[in-house]
Amino acid sequence: MIYELNDTKLAEPIFEGWQETLIYSCLQKVMGKIYVTDTVAPKAAMAYVGCFAFVAGELDRELVMGTPDGFTIMTPQNDAWARLIEECYPKANKVTRYAIKKDTKFDKARLQEIVGELPAGYELRKIDSEIYDMCLSDPVTADFVSSFESKEKYLEFGRGMVIMKDGRIVSGASSYTSYREGIEIEVDTVKEERRKGLASVACAALILDCLRDGLYPSWDAQNMGSVRLSEKFGYEFAHEYVAYELNRTHRTH
Repeated sequence: MIYELNDTKLAEPIFEGWQETLIYSCLQKVMGKIYVTDTVAPKAAMAYVGCFAFVAGELDRELVMGTPDGFTIMTPQNDAWARLIEECYPKANKVTRYAIKKDTKFDKARLQEIVGELPAGYELRKIDSEIYDMCLSDPVTADFVSSFESKEKYLEFGRGMVIMKDGRIVSGASSYTSYREGIEIEVDTVKEERRKGLASVACAALILDCLRDGLYPSWDAQNMGSVRLSEKFGYEFAHEYVAYELNRTHRTH
């Protein structure tokens, strides 16, 4: 049986050394959940938030098979876990993702310059209650807020910036997830408005907003395009890692 672990401190040694802010979100009980097969003395655990699952500890087939329904990106702690995922989900889509270093020293003046590059005819807005509702109305922008269980949770723990044109959100950067010390950035732009520098403006504005409040804006990249975009703000590539897309029914992150 798979159980939600209420005392998440029991899982901290299992994930020790894994620098992944989505795991921090679950361990800190800010958002997401920790799943185990033993709630008293767990030897393995799965951190699950948004559509991401991270499995660690001693190999546990039941835990891997207990992934919640729907599209999931499962990340193994090591090669042994990767092989187990492949055995359990032979049709899984194996992908390469790109980790970004977590100790970026940002050039605030440069970030402010990027924000100043917002083209005429566009408006930069912070995500508030009204913008939250607008985000949910479009599949492209829904992921800016949808990992949070409610509007109240997002407004308490999340933060984001969007770019408006003619009353519509056309680009933005937001907290896909949050943890006590920062956020994990989600960025997207509607197809017809891409390659205009809008995502850069939104990201720079969000990074500055985080820094003003002493929060770290973490970045993880789905592809090399995301890596290159991150470098524009001062981030540095760390390493590649493997993940598995399960039950693929809609776009990835």
